[in-house]
Amino acid sequence: MSGNPAVVMRLVASAHAVADKAGSIVRRVLHSGELGIVEKTGANDLQTLADRLVQQSICASLSKHFPKITIIGEEDLPFEEVKEDLIENGHNKEILQKSCPLEYSTLNEEELVVWVDPLDGTKEYTEGLLDNVTVLIGIAHGGKAIAGVINQPFFNYQLGAEADMGRTLWAVLGLGAFGFQLKEVPDGRRIVTTTRSHSNKIVTECVDAMEPHEVMRVGGAGNKIIQLIEGKASAYVFASPGCKKWDTCAPEAILHAVGGKLTDMHGHAYCYDANVKHMNSTGVLATLRNHQYYASRVPQAVLQALKSD
Repeated sequence: MSGNPAVVMRLVASAHAVADKAGSIVRRVLHSGELGIVEKTGANDLQTLADRLVQQSICASLSKHFPKITIIGEEDLPFEEVKEDLIENGHNKEILQKSCPLEYSTLNEEELVVWVDPLDGTKEYTEGLLDNVTVLIGIAHGGKAIAGVINQPFFNYQLGAEADMGRTLWAVLGLGAFGFQLKEVPDGRRIVTTTRSHSNKIVTECVDAMEPHEVMRVGGAGNKIIQLIEGKASAYVFASPGCKKWDTCAPEAILHAVGGKLTDMHGHAYCYDANVKHMNSTGVLATLRNHQYYASRVPQAVLQALKSD
């Protein structure tokens, strides 16, 4: 790479370092035993000290080095001075060595929107289901998710204290996806992953319509997309409002970078412009392969219940 990497590559390289730091904050809060849990809208919509510290860390770190980007985070936090030890000034050097895809090589900071979920799977975090937990940093341009960084703070946690804990996955469209081994579900197997804590009649009806051989109910949108790209599930089916743009931007970029697809239940792409509404109100359908098969099986009653805006 030349001595002056493109803004997009510098942003992804910084986001990778920031995500690594976020993962260590998430682990530190858990090990302290003081989670600082507050309910936002109810028992299934929680916020912890980790959510608050990680969002401060990500937003302050990226804003410091990229002052003109737009950053939209999940947590509605009061303005306060961010402690110096939360700010990450580093960047991933390997990412800076890679060539930026031509179509993104001249983008300016002002043209980029960053969607941040500081702790995806907060409920699972509080319940000890640690493999469900991710940190999500998605980068959008022109309404499209073009790059994403996902940190899994507790990757390998079941292997014990000696294991190398945590990992960071990342992707840029047109460049590829890194930090994991791409796998597919064996041919002919339909394994659907869906919500663990936000189910209802419509969600269940839609999952059943896919005629799955197996259904997995787990937390976290980031976690479900990782299941798709690592061959543990063939479709993520969530026929309900509930997911937000910060839940899907980073995972969508990584999924799309390996040839997968994420849409709403009508097969329409979501827009990640700065001024869009945050709710993904027409559900989420994501697949690594055979998206059309799953989209064609969404029942009419579900499409009616989730009318497009």
